[in-house]
Amino acid sequence: MLRPLRHKDFAADAPSVARALIGATLLVDGVGGLIVEVEAYDEDDPASHCHPGRTPRNQAMFGPPGHAYVYFNYGLHWCLNFVCGPEGHGSGVLIRALQPTHGLERMRERRGLDDERLLCAGPGRVGQALGITKALYGLPLDQPPFKVLAPDRRQPIDVVCGPRIGIRRAVDTPWRFGLAGSRYLSRRF
Repeated sequence: MLRPLRHKDFAADAPSVARALIGATLLVDGVGGLIVEVEAYDEDDPASHCHPGRTPRNQAMFGPPGHAYVYFNYGLHWCLNFVCGPEGHGSGVLIRALQPTHGLERMRERRGLDDERLLCAGPGRVGQALGITKALYGLPLDQPPFKVLAPDRRQPIDVVCGPRIGIRRAVDTPWRFGLAGSRYLSRRF
């Protein structure tokens, strides 16, 4: 039985939380799957939404760990981040890709495609497949509609890391983490 993650599981720095999330299960209203790719962001990081300081948009990232930070990206997609680190220090982990395991038919309807590999391969696709909206902004990750379950540590999890994707600053910071060999990644490492 996998244990639900609690606020304390998100209290470490963003790269540590990001690495630990690989292999965890994320469900939103029962729809989701295995986390196979994430990126870490920190307020000291020029690529982070928190870098300029607190704003109405990023306020949740400065709040308690274990909450959702949701933002609209490129006017097209809702993206989901997990707030982490100590309260008051802006940091989070962007959910970049899932291996779909729960609610595949709902994901297919939301995404308008059948290819399981592409349902959640990228943060915008994750948002669309899971029905992420601004209504989830700031909500705790240990209460409905969220369910985040710890990885099964009885089996080895081979985590790879590399530079983040789709940013213009701090592009070489190796804070993108993924499940080695997963066919569900948004992009190969």
